[in-house]
Amino acid sequence: MAAMNHSGRHMRGIIPWQWRRRRGAALRAAATLGLAGVLTLSGCATYAPLPLGSGRGADSVAQLDAPLADMPMPALASHRFDPSDGLDATEVAMLAVANNPALKLARDALGIARAQAFAAGLLPDPQLGLSGDLPKGSGRGLTDAYSIGLSEDIGALLLRSSRKAVARGQVDQVNLDLLWAEWQTVAQARLLFDQVLTLRAQQARLDDEHAALAALAQTVRAALDAGNLTYDRASAGLNADADVRQQQADNAIALRQAESDLHLLLGLAPNAPLDLVGPPYRAAPTPAQVQAALADLPRRRPDLLALQAGYRSQEARLRGAILAQFPALTIGFNTARDTSAVYTNGFSIGISLPLFDRNRGNIAIERATRQQLRDAYDARVLATRSDIRRILGDLGTLDRQAGKLAAHARRLDRVRRAAGNAWRAGTLDWPTWLAIRSSALGADLGLLALRQEQARQSIALEALLGSTRLRTARPGATHSVSAKASKP
Repeated sequence: MAAMNHSGRHMRGIIPWQWRRRRGAALRAAATLGLAGVLTLSGCATYAPLPLGSGRGADSVAQLDAPLADMPMPALASHRFDPSDGLDATEVAMLAVANNPALKLARDALGIARAQAFAAGLLPDPQLGLSGDLPKGSGRGLTDAYSIGLSEDIGALLLRSSRKAVARGQVDQVNLDLLWAEWQTVAQARLLFDQVLTLRAQQARLDDEHAALAALAQTVRAALDAGNLTYDRASAGLNADADVRQQQADNAIALRQAESDLHLLLGLAPNAPLDLVGPPYRAAPTPAQVQAALADLPRRRPDLLALQAGYRSQEARLRGAILAQFPALTIGFNTARDTSAVYTNGFSIGISLPLFDRNRGNIAIERATRQQLRDAYDARVLATRSDIRRILGDLGTLDRQAGKLAAHARRLDRVRRAAGNAWRAGTLDWPTWLAIRSSALGADLGLLALRQEQARQSIALEALLGSTRLRTARPGATHSVSAKASKP
């Protein structure tokens, strides 16, 4: 019992001392892990649900907004937006920029690019390693062993500047692509505005023509039923009315398609009313303005600027690939205690040996991609200059043709009215009157189509030039032919 008490006193003298050392090491390890946990959790993101929308679109234009600060062009930002008196060509373009669903997706892509740029600039997290060894035996002097190490990827730090340069170039490219998409949306809104107005004017002209021919068709059918007219002579009157009705149906289908496209472009529900007023958009740059725009084209067109930004990003990516050919380096520091209670401090270095890969494959890929982007830029500039020259020539031809066709339509309009009076007075036979009306209708519809083509080419020219300050031509009586030609 005395020996036992002596042994107990000895153990009581030894165990507390070892326990204090073990407790101190455990506390240090717990403090290290606790600090790492606090630092990790302090910057954690939180989750918030985002329910899906209805996808219905706005029920009326009054529910839409067009903030002037968001407009990509000075001509739009300085225009007063007031849809209460109808939408003109500029207001339609403003609504398209602010509410177009495709542009919303493009802006989302810009948000993703910015998030990727943010991620590229973040420093890599250090790696914390913790291990422990628990002795199986109960020999004297044994204790629990542990090891704590902290390491960092030095190679990732060295490549951080290249990653940031790549990401910045990508953000610039996406941002400029968004601006170019906004410009294209403005052009599309102007085109659809003019197309809807033209188709409505054509529909009104065809409705007037059908009303004028309906009485003739009824007279021809009565004469045919009474036997006073043969089928070969009656066919001209009956076919003329049928042809106009077919044109009405085809035009109505095209009008519904154009209105549907415009509703979708503006983010409107399919049944939302759309009151369009005013003349179509028409830009007429002077030769000096065209030459100045061509000379400054690569510094103004958003799509060309986007290609330049993409090329800069690719240059940075190639530089990063060349830097990555050097050995990857990882440095770490650690502290440890073995089972004999021996404490050590040390360091570790990890380095890859560039014997086989040396990142040669990625370097070759990035160089080939850079060449592809360079050739794509040259091809875009060449195609743009070629398209501008072609459109300028086409506009000259259309302007000359429009003057002649307008004069021809006015002459036929006078002849048509005179022939109508003569036919009602009984001094002109109906086949001749019908032929005159057919010629006048063809000239009126042809003039409307030609002026729509003028507007289309004009809008395309402004978009290709990349200029937002071109002189706007005085709008002519683009759709007045329907009002003037509506009288039978």
